Amino acid sequence: MKKPNAPALSLRVPEPSGRPGDAPDFSHIKLDAPGAVDRPAVSTAPFDMRDHAFMLVRVLDDQGHAVGPWDPKLDPETLRRGLKAMILTRAFDDRMHRAHRQGKTSFYMKCTGEEAIAVAQGMILNREDMGFPTYRQQGLLIARGYPLVEMMNQIYSNAADPIKGRQLPIMYSSKEYGFFTISGNLGTQVPQAVGWAMASAYKGDDKIAIAWIGDGATAEGDFHNALTFAAVYRAPVILNVVNNQWAISSFMGIAGGLETTFASKAIGYGLPALRVDGNDFLAVWAATQWAEERARTNQGATVIELFTYRGAPHSTSDDPSRYRPGDEHEKWPLGDPVERLKQHLIQLGEWSEEQQTAAEADAVEQVRAAGKESEAIGTLGQSRPSVKTMFEEVYATEDWRLVEQRREVGV
Repeated sequence: MKKPNAPALSLRVPEPSGRPGDAPDFSHIKLDAPGAVDRPAVSTAPFDMRDHAFMLVRVLDDQGHAVGPWDPKLDPETLRRGLKAMILTRAFDDRMHRAHRQGKTSFYMKCTGEEAIAVAQGMILNREDMGFPTYRQQGLLIARGYPLVEMMNQIYSNAADPIKGRQLPIMYSSKEYGFFTISGNLGTQVPQAVGWAMASAYKGDDKIAIAWIGDGATAEGDFHNALTFAAVYRAPVILNVVNNQWAISSFMGIAGGLETTFASKAIGYGLPALRVDGNDFLAVWAATQWAEERARTNQGATVIELFTYRGAPHSTSDDPSRYRPGDEHEKWPLGDPVERLKQHLIQLGEWSEEQQTAAEADAVEQVRAAGKESEAIGTLGQSRPSVKTMFEEVYATEDWRLVEQRREVGV
């Protein structure tokens, strides 16, 4: 029975700060100044660095200077390699998005605005370490020199598809390059990464794992199960939450992003957490380097929230103009990762606008040449892996049923 004068209950449904037609509003975002967040020792107990889950590690200021204790002090050549890899990733994205519009593939997903994350982390870790990516870590492969032609063959599902038609376009896979095949249900990547890391530690190996999921997937049970195992067994793994503000058409508040930071979810599991400017190449590098050292010295897992913005549609099946202001990406307060690293190199006297133009032209030419080679093999429906490949690499030993199925198909 309702108590007298008791208010009626109401359900709160979080709403984003802007919808189509509204002016972008990021006034609710509180940013620490570049260089303001202290850098704890790698051996710091998680309890003693809880505040880092609520602060934002930044290195590059508005003028392109690297400031503060998190500055990794990278040499100019490393910075140039990172910038060129980001430029190439963006050029690859642009061409493959056009390829979808031309009917050459069934699906594509861009990583516009998030290039610094995959490129920096792909450069830091070894190929022998295993990455469990989302569908916006194409920069991981590109930074490590994986052939663009192979990526395109997989996207086109043509006869040279390295995965032989067994995955959706953009869900690459390469053990040699430390790239575990992508799972469309992203939450599953986290327990798989933790399990892989636990196995490495159990064997007394020296390899670590790293995983990426979006902000939305932190609301899934897989994420929380993985954090329990990572904490209890001190798994040598880096767990990245790429908070790009949008999980398909649901904004980050639906996953709890208005109540607290995603990094703070680590606190309840006794894990260290860092919250990092994901559009700052140097900040991403420094935080990942910190977590890597912790993992390699048997101090366990680290959760990193990478604060960024998904500039492009969720996928080629998505129209973001239906759920957010059209120019919201341009107004993102942390800017563009490519422009920010370019500005830093120019400020150092190690880059110029002319070199930037040349690098962009070279990236477009690399992608064009790879596209020509891949499309000669075939685009969607023009060629495909042999039917017989679906019987291969499935079972270690063929039994009579597989032999019979081969016979029925005629291969």
